[in-house]
Amino acid sequence: MGRAAQRPCQQHPDKTHWGKPTESLPCLPRGRPGAPLGAGGAISRTAPGDFEPSGGRPPAAIWRCHGGGAAAAAGERPAAGAGVRPGREVPAAGRHGQPGRAAKRQPGGGTLAGASYMEIHQAGGGIHFTVEHTRKATEEELFNTFKHRLERMRRAGSTLVECKSGYGLNLETELKMLRVIERAKQSMDIGISSTYCGAHSVPKGKTATEAADDIINNHLPKLKELKLSGEMHVNNIDVFCEKGVFDLDSTRRILQAGKDIGLQINFHGDELHPMKSAELGAELGAQAISHLEEVSDEGIAAIARAKCAAVLLPTTAYMLRLKQPQARKMLNEGVIVALGSDFNPNAYCFSMPMVMHLACVNMKMSMNEALAAATINAAYALGKSDTHGSIEIGKQGDLVIINSSRTRQMGAVTDSGQ
Repeated sequence: MGRAAQRPCQQHPDKTHWGKPTESLPCLPRGRPGAPLGAGGAISRTAPGDFEPSGGRPPAAIWRCHGGGAAAAAGERPAAGAGVRPGREVPAAGRHGQPGRAAKRQPGGGTLAGASYMEIHQAGGGIHFTVEHTRKATEEELFNTFKHRLERMRRAGSTLVECKSGYGLNLETELKMLRVIERAKQSMDIGISSTYCGAHSVPKGKTATEAADDIINNHLPKLKELKLSGEMHVNNIDVFCEKGVFDLDSTRRILQAGKDIGLQINFHGDELHPMKSAELGAELGAQAISHLEEVSDEGIAAIARAKCAAVLLPTTAYMLRLKQPQARKMLNEGVIVALGSDFNPNAYCFSMPMVMHLACVNMKMSMNEALAAATINAAYALGKSDTHGSIEIGKQGDLVIINSSRTRQMGAVTDSGQ
């Protein structure tokens, strides 16, 4: 395996880069390890010795995302002729990540026929249809379905997935879903960040206030008890903050109560109507907010200041025929933009490469921006950018092996070096 040649930096004559003489790579400052990337998603290459997996020989050259993390394929390839880049993080495998629910959503045809999301929801379809089937399913049935879906995500290059409950809406079924997620955490070769989403919808027969009271007084204390006993460790809390679902006040109460027991805030906001969810997330110190199709200019400024990640979900806008999130404006204003699959019965997408494709075509993100948004920034949205999302010494060795000298093709996936 030959070494790439060094050449002078175009900006700093006293420095050199590794690469072919014809390449033109700027010299940009590196940030702290795990730092997310903004507009441009700048990527450069490091020297062969800059990265060496424990017990193995290094690739000849590795692309590095400025911000501290390598994020694309090697130009001079390892012996097998393959490049390396980080495994993709999915900050929402199910409503960003709900792979563990029971049924495909039958009313999806209503959307194609012209019915809006909320019209279907209010008619008892959508989430409520899936809730009915999930409540009836056994834990073993849910796990077998969940395992199959996670394997498909892993084969598509995802190595860290956010998995949510949210199709129970009562304590018994929410805990059943969370036990399934916990079992997968312990038994599967894929990273999982678990999210309690008991406030995914208001249960039939209750008001939003009554549902919020039940969550705060019953659900969250039980999660705290299970955490202290070591039976279950939930990472995040989510609420669907939306007109006709949970209003801003109920959302604030639930999220604050979750934060008080140690859960990261990572919630649905400003999807169908402008709700000032982004402003609320910034106020509460949220790690991330998903959707944001209807976010205000003030909300964008607020999450940029708060370093709250915006998890954009291209499949949602595509499937529900919503307006596209303002990815370019967010990037230009310094928001940490991440991408998620929104895998759920209404957006049945296992593939983060497809999500990245939609982000480039419909949201006008560059390929480098989409790559950073699907790796290091997605890890940041889950509070895991110090350990995941980029190829750096000391971080987890989740890699996508690419059978090409180009960054756009994937050949194999390794998780934790396996």
